[in-house]
Amino acid sequence: MRQLFYNQAIAEALAEEMRRDQNVILWGIDIGPYGGANACTKGLYEQFGPSRVIDMPVSELGYVGMGVGAAATGIRPVIELQFSDWITLASEMIINQAAKMRYMFGGVLQMPLVIRAPVGGYLSAGAQHSNSFESMFSFVPGIKVIMPSTPYEAKGLLKSAIRDNNTVLFFEHKKLYAMKGEVPEEEYTLPIGKADIKRPGSDVTIVTYAYMVGKSLAAAETLARQGVDCEVLDLRTIDPMDREAVLASVKKTGHLVVAQETWRDCSVSSEVAALVAEEAVDYLDGPVVRVTAKDVPIPFSPVLEEYVLPKEADIVAAVNKVLNRVSV
Repeated sequence: MRQLFYNQAIAEALAEEMRRDQNVILWGIDIGPYGGANACTKGLYEQFGPSRVIDMPVSELGYVGMGVGAAATGIRPVIELQFSDWITLASEMIINQAAKMRYMFGGVLQMPLVIRAPVGGYLSAGAQHSNSFESMFSFVPGIKVIMPSTPYEAKGLLKSAIRDNNTVLFFEHKKLYAMKGEVPEEEYTLPIGKADIKRPGSDVTIVTYAYMVGKSLAAAETLARQGVDCEVLDLRTIDPMDREAVLASVKKTGHLVVAQETWRDCSVSSEVAALVAEEAVDYLDGPVVRVTAKDVPIPFSPVLEEYVLPKEADIVAAVNKVLNRVSV
C-alpha cells in the first residue's frame, strides 16, 4: 500500500471532498497560494481557485463567525486555525453559537462546520503555541472532537467530519504532520465515535489518543520485554467517546492507565476514569493511574518542556504502579 505523510493525507481528504461536494469551501490564514503553515492545503488553491480556497485576515473570531453563518445556510466550511491556541478567540462563536443553533431551531438548521487546528507541544514553541484544548471543548454539547493519530485515520476521519451535519473540531498534532503511514488509494471513510485497539493485550489497558499513541506503543514494547502485556486503545474521537470500547478493554485486563498530553484537571482522562469508576469498578484489580502534563503553562525551554510534558518513561512507571510492580 502507498505511504503518505499525515499532512498529505489531510490535503487529499480535502481535495476529494471538494470534488465530491461543491458546497465544501476552505478558508483560513495563509491557506491559499502558500498552502498553509503545515502544508495541509498545498496545491488546493491551484485546483479549486480563490472562490473555494480563501485566505483570511488575522481575525479568528471574525472568520469562524463567518463559518457559523455559512454553515447555517447550507455551505460546508472547513476552517483552518493556524494554531489551535487561538481557538480561545473564536470560542464565543463555537460554544455559544455553532454548538447550540441546531438545537435552538429544533433541527431545522444544520451546522456542517469543520474547524481544523494544529495542537500540542514537544516543539519548544512556547506557552502560547503549544496547547491542547480538547478537554475544554469536548464536554460542550453540540460539538464533536476528533484527534487522529495516523495518516490513515486523519484522512478517513476528516472526510467523515466534512460530511457530518454537526460542528466538528478536528485537532491535528503538530508532531504528526511529518509522520508517514499507509493510506489506501480507494475511497474510504472512518466512523466518528469509534476507538481503535492499536495493540491488543491482557494485563493492562492504556487509553490514549493523538501523539501519545506513539509514546504508549513504545512504552508497551518496553513493558513487553519485561513480561507485561499492554493493550493500547486509541480513542481517535474524544467526543463522542467510545465508552463501550473503553469498558470492554478494562473488563478484559482489570487495570487502567490513561495517557494524555494535556493537563490533568477536568480533562479527557478525568472522564475516562469517571466512566470506569461508575460502570466497571468491580473489574479493577488496582487504581486508575493518569499520565498527563504538569499543571503549568507549557515552557519554551526544551529542558523544562521535557519535564512538564509526559514521556514514555512516565507511562511505563504508571503501568508498574497499577500492577503494583517494581520497575525493572
